[in-house]
Amino acid sequence: MTHEVSLAVLERDGRWLLQLRDDIEGILFPGHWGLFGGHLNAGETPFQAVNRELVEEINWAPENLLVPWFSNHSSALVVNVFRGPLCVSLSQLQLLEGQDMTLATMEELASGAIWSPRLREFRPIAPGLDIVLQRQLSDKD
Repeated sequence: MTHEVSLAVLERDGRWLLQLRDDIEGILFPGHWGLFGGHLNAGETPFQAVNRELVEEINWAPENLLVPWFSNHSSALVVNVFRGPLCVSLSQLQLLEGQDMTLATMEELASGAIWSPRLREFRPIAPGLDIVLQRQLSDKD
């Protein structure tokens, strides 16, 4: 069975908005930094899913600001990545899912670990985020 997810690369001042996933056993990459987004519900398009997930996770609806960036397909997972500006400050977002959120530079992302202001410690980035970072670097070439 193939699972499908939609993720959002939200950019503000050259930084990406990241979510620190909960430390819950059984979830994918607990305690790691990743992008906001999630699984598609039955009958939902990838665009509908990413917009729904953003409302559920940070109480923010980007409307039509997100555009499809790329999709990555494997036998078990389809990842749809959307990209757009984060038009509000972090203080205007309400973290409803996860332990923390932050805006990270490309250098911080490349380091593999990012500081959590809320937990006051470094936490690793999710392994799947490497695919998105590689795409960003290839787009710059």
